[in-house]
Amino acid sequence: MKEFWQVMKRFVAPYKLYLVGAVILNILSAIFNIFSFTLIIPILQILFKMDTTVYEFIPWNTPDIGIKDLAINNIYFYVTQMIDKFGGSVTLLILGLFLGVMTALKTSCYFGSSAIMIPLRTGIVRDIRIQVYNKMIGLPLGFFSQERKGDIIARMSGDVGEVEYSITSSLDMLIKNPILIIFYFGTLIFTSWQLTLFTLAVVPLMAWGMSAVGKKLKKESLEAQGKWSDTMSQLEETLSGLRIIKAFIAEDKMKDRFSNVSNELRKASGKVAVRQALAHPVSEFLGTVMIMIVLWFGGTLILSEASPIDAPTFIFYMVILYSVLNPLKEFAKAGYNIPKGLASMERVDKILKAENHIQEKPDAVEIKSFNDKIEFKSVCFSYEDGKQVLKNINITVPKGKTIALVGQSGSGKSTLVDLVPRYHDVTSGEVLIDGRNIKDLKIKSLRGLIGNVNQEAILFNDTIFNNIAFGVDGATEEQVTAAAKIANAHDFIMEKEEGYQTNIGDRGSKLSGGQRQRISIARAILKNPPILILDEATSALDTESERLVQEALDRLTTSRTTIAIAHRLSTIKNADEICVMHEGEIVERGSHEELLKMNGYYKKLNDMQAL
Repeated sequence: MKEFWQVMKRFVAPYKLYLVGAVILNILSAIFNIFSFTLIIPILQILFKMDTTVYEFIPWNTPDIGIKDLAINNIYFYVTQMIDKFGGSVTLLILGLFLGVMTALKTSCYFGSSAIMIPLRTGIVRDIRIQVYNKMIGLPLGFFSQERKGDIIARMSGDVGEVEYSITSSLDMLIKNPILIIFYFGTLIFTSWQLTLFTLAVVPLMAWGMSAVGKKLKKESLEAQGKWSDTMSQLEETLSGLRIIKAFIAEDKMKDRFSNVSNELRKASGKVAVRQALAHPVSEFLGTVMIMIVLWFGGTLILSEASPIDAPTFIFYMVILYSVLNPLKEFAKAGYNIPKGLASMERVDKILKAENHIQEKPDAVEIKSFNDKIEFKSVCFSYEDGKQVLKNINITVPKGKTIALVGQSGSGKSTLVDLVPRYHDVTSGEVLIDGRNIKDLKIKSLRGLIGNVNQEAILFNDTIFNNIAFGVDGATEEQVTAAAKIANAHDFIMEKEEGYQTNIGDRGSKLSGGQRQRISIARAILKNPPILILDEATSALDTESERLVQEALDRLTTSRTTIAIAHRLSTIKNADEICVMHEGEIVERGSHEELLKMNGYYKKLNDMQAL
């Protein structure tokens, strides 16, 4: 329960007023319920003519008489007065109507206490989802290289949903049921402390039975949620790789994989469901046992000569005792649900509490322009597994110049350019812009200076207009059109039925590769950054598309400082300097002609491409 209250402390603070309202309404519900049940005694006595005592009114401020005896005497006095005046039948009707009013008030408060918790429940779940999303957006790219997208989606959907079902729903029960239990037990003590002492001796048996069923539930729930993540990951991989699955006739293989992970999910979920299903029958059985024992003990007391209570009062006592069983069972149900919810919260917290190594200094400086050069000074970089990716890199990129990076896959080219916008931080050495370490700059202002065009054009399921204007607030139609024209994209856009308002589908699936890349270039042109990073922007295109994209890139890089990664050497042979990378080091550098004369790595790459 300690973990539960820690979770509540984190998320409930904005909704304190709802909690206060729920407590007040639950107290009123308990009071009205008890008052309605107290009418059972006089109703039974009138029906069966069991009480022949003549009652006289005793002033409420009379000393030396207990409040219990005073209240019973005066209530019975009023009831006998009513019987004398209106008769037994009418008195029964009046008491019945009063019972109905009390029940209506009780149920209204009960409904109100549940309804007032709905904004709290939905609010907490909304807050958790927003926090997870915001945290996810802020985490460095390295975090996602270690996590499966399907697992993250499962935590955002299934786990957060389980928190709502298991934890926030239980909060309602944890507020309502203790209030009912306290008020009901207070009534039981007030009615007969002897019977209540005996009852309390039996309750630990119930508590032990409940806890026995709830053990290991959190562990089993963690396993089940893990299998749910595996299922979501499998689904995400299938949707992403559907073209390859069909091309390699691997439908049956994928079906088998999905069937296996679904069977594992079923097995793990079944274990949790069995334990949860045990909750009701176990609590029902133990409650009946408790009622049976108390019934025997109370019956024995009544049959004795010196009974502390009469039969109608004992029936009232049993009604209240039976009423206390329901909140006890609900309390037990919360005890089963909470571990399952805590297991889900633990998985959600792996995102919420993930450490972000890319931190902005409190005194970070705003950078508004780029005036001189970018420098990589003795830069080394290693991933968390300790593998060194970059070794002692030294490069200077003067303003307005184009520096190209070439080399085999895995040589560290993409990692190197990712250091400039601080997608990763250097392990040692430093990256400088205009002589200032980028760690001393505000991240937003740093990234505002940089535009990216990647090998895979990353587009969104939105209109062409919104994709070009992405990240540029207040972009006008004229500005978007001008950027598209420079990027050689305007003509194919206008051929679309809805022009710039055409929806391009998931990841731009309704466009060809060259069209997607030109939209991506138009986006970079509209941003108009002084520094441009091109990551193999033409390597996946056909010849005609490459020509159009290269023309757009040439316009884009004019008068901009550019760092370009390329496999096709023809696209970067006019660069001011070409750095050849091999296993994380720069092994050659110079112009296209100078590198050919060296007869080394670059010459070998050039000859292979010429061939």
